[in-house]
Amino acid sequence: MNRRSQSILALAVLGLMTGTASADTIKIGVIGTMSGPYALFGKNFKMGIDAWVAEHGTKAGKHDVEFIYRDEESPNPAKSKALAQELLVKDKVQYLAGVYFTPNAMAIAPLLEESKTPLIVMNAATSSIVEKSPYIVRTSFTMWQNTVPAAKIALKNGAKKVAIAVSDYGPGVDAEAAFKKTFEGEGGAVVEAVRIPLATTDFSPIMQRIKDSGADTIFTFLPSGPPTLGFVKAYIDNGLKAGGVKLMSTGDVVTEPDLPNIGDAGIGILSTYHYSVSHDSKENAAFLATIKKGGGNLDEVTMTSVAAYDGARLIYKMIEATDGKRDAAKAVDAVKDMKWVSPRGPVSIDPTTRHIRQNVYLRSVEKVDGKLINKESQTFADQPDWALSTK
Repeated sequence: MNRRSQSILALAVLGLMTGTASADTIKIGVIGTMSGPYALFGKNFKMGIDAWVAEHGTKAGKHDVEFIYRDEESPNPAKSKALAQELLVKDKVQYLAGVYFTPNAMAIAPLLEESKTPLIVMNAATSSIVEKSPYIVRTSFTMWQNTVPAAKIALKNGAKKVAIAVSDYGPGVDAEAAFKKTFEGEGGAVVEAVRIPLATTDFSPIMQRIKDSGADTIFTFLPSGPPTLGFVKAYIDNGLKAGGVKLMSTGDVVTEPDLPNIGDAGIGILSTYHYSVSHDSKENAAFLATIKKGGGNLDEVTMTSVAAYDGARLIYKMIEATDGKRDAAKAVDAVKDMKWVSPRGPVSIDPTTRHIRQNVYLRSVEKVDGKLINKESQTFADQPDWALSTK
């Protein structure tokens, strides 16, 4: 952001801060993939927020709440930064939320300091995002959080030689580092590591490299969307599954909406993740019932819906704690160490990292009553972001 833009933003925010907040409408700007190849996940941001509002109303304390949506479409830091600035200056939002991709979150972070605005990250999963501003809180997950359990499961299942294949951007680099450190630290060997450009559509050459490496297991992460389906189908179509090479992934690779397209050949694929639509709890049943009542299609529900639902909870708490006033530090302090039972299970906000602590589940793709699901079989309780915490 140039000096002129900084000045405009600072003056605009100064004008907002000098006004009274009593019973005002508090606006929240949500930046998400509302169109394009990742539109399903932006749609889930809105489904989750709508579910929270349906259950808890349009007021936080005595203040009306309004969510304003903007479309980031794809990894595009310049556009996301411009959208955030527009929301702050033109729409006068008091909170920012959403953000699917890490580069977009990183681009928005400098605006938070200038405008004293909290950002609730509802997907972007690189650990270092929360270090870019004290006003960032995350309700989604990180790659380290979901990947450390994956490495432990691979070891338990007898993997000796692993090939790592990840998308070549922040979360992928984190996933590679987390798996490699954990797996090699307990005696395993990484025999191949491939970083895949985000625009990749043909995964056959990657599968050949993995075959040639002699790996008995693949660990992979790609952002949920078109690449993940392509990767899994290439793993099956190129004979690695039939040849006994096991696939271990984070849950991004086998989201429930993709399972029908993967088909029965995906049965048995293992993943570690913080949320499954099939998670068996009264909180998840109620959450899904609210989405369905609001017109949502349960076959389209993904992890971003529950992150948005819990993110809305935090925003309401922040508004109540500040009585609607613009006070980013007080708002963030109000949710540090907050604990509740989410549709995904028991969660809390780590007061040091401002990242959500949560259960991570081992799941396998199975067919239940004619439908493919991610069936949970083991729980890794109260997982922190292992990159930022040793507890």
